[in-house]
Amino acid sequence: MYSSERLKGIDVFVSVANAGSFTAAADRLNLTNSAVGKAVARLESRLGVRLFERTTRSLSLTDAGQAFYRTCQRVLGELEEAEHVLKADDTDPVGKLRIDLPATYGRLAVMPVIFDFMRAFPNVQPQVSFTDRFVDLVEDGVDVAVRIGGAETWPTPVGYRYLGRERRIFCCAPKYLERVGEMANDVNALERLDAVLYRRPDGTPSPWFLQQGDAPVEHCHPAAKLEVGSADSWVEAVVQGFGVAQLSTWLIEDRLARGELVQVFPSMAVDGLPLYLLWQRSRQLLPKVDALLTYFGDRLRI
Repeated sequence: MYSSERLKGIDVFVSVANAGSFTAAADRLNLTNSAVGKAVARLESRLGVRLFERTTRSLSLTDAGQAFYRTCQRVLGELEEAEHVLKADDTDPVGKLRIDLPATYGRLAVMPVIFDFMRAFPNVQPQVSFTDRFVDLVEDGVDVAVRIGGAETWPTPVGYRYLGRERRIFCCAPKYLERVGEMANDVNALERLDAVLYRRPDGTPSPWFLQQGDAPVEHCHPAAKLEVGSADSWVEAVVQGFGVAQLSTWLIEDRLARGELVQVFPSMAVDGLPLYLLWQRSRQLLPKVDALLTYFGDRLRI
């Protein structure tokens, strides 16, 4: 049995953390400063830890406070969501929906789908974040995520769907091709060219994926003419004629169509990383989550 004591003071604690002061939280909650301070003090006493660092000029969460705040936010958010579900028709998607996307793919390919989803389901309020790092859906309170790459299997609390695999081709600007002249369609010729590489968040350049015939795909690490840590700037560097890059087709479709980039070494095009749709299994039956999974599953393919 859970004691009701465990719930006391949580809403006050979260309000103080959000407001940044006891006075502001008291105004929002229509309580006195004294009542807010006593509620937080009782909560700290019950937990046996300090949740806030207090000075005469500032108020900040301790490390323990930060961890407890994330948990409380998630719990209160789920309670709010439960109320929305009870008040709404069983099949009516409604409420806040946390979505996390890869930065570039999310902006180019997923956001237009989310805009259409919002028009179809106006009572859903998406909260969209962009990150290329690993996301713990449960810990970070994410309902649905899209990921390029990652494990072939995901943790048990996470449901996932494979949506296809990106296609990677070698490209350069027409003016660069004119400058270097005719090239033999082989690896040796490729490795003599100026390589423009993507610099990953960990500071290492992404390799080239090479495959000859039916042999397994190998990773090649060419000497870089230029390394760029932004996908948009990476593509722009190639468009400006600084060298050759291996790029995913979803990233450069418009550039190819306009003739700003041309494919080279076509026989070396390879399949790249897989695309996954992820969600919290515990939230899968919520109408808003189910609706978004269906929407994404029908429209996100590479």
